[in-house]
Amino acid sequence: LLRDELEKRGYRVILTREDNDTAISNAERAQMAYEEGGDIYVRIHANGSDDAGVQGALAMVPSSNNPYIPELAEDSYTLAECILSAYCEKASFASLGIQYYDNMTGINWSTIPVTILEMGFMTNEHDDLQMSDPDFQDTMVTGIADGIDSYFESVGKDVEN
Repeated sequence: LLRDELEKRGYRVILTREDNDTAISNAERAQMAYEEGGDIYVRIHANGSDDAGVQGALAMVPSSNNPYIPELAEDSYTLAECILSAYCEKASFASLGIQYYDNMTGINWSTIPVTILEMGFMTNEHDDLQMSDPDFQDTMVTGIADGIDSYFESVGKDVEN
């Protein structure tokens, strides 16, 4: 769904994995995003927690103290901020903010701005039901795509560039 929406908006989209049978490491995914000519690397997940009451969305980025990619911290934060804000506004999910992670392979191997969007908590009944609803998935997709548009506008880049 997200790929279709982004392509409709003029983006070229590379999916690093389209099924559960493909074995590709997080480091290989990060490298693929760059090697395919990507401008950004967006990972999309559904979160989990031992506390079934925890709900909402959050984003993860490298910090400016990241030992591998500190130079990506600022742009990654902007990317996360744009996507998380648009997603939460569109999907009416609570924003749990942007968190720094310097210990994740999928972040640390990136050479382009990177974020992980945790769309909601599978372990929370409300979030899980929303995320599994096909109509609501369209809303989620629109929010993520709007956030990506917002990021490229903020850095002064057209889809065509």
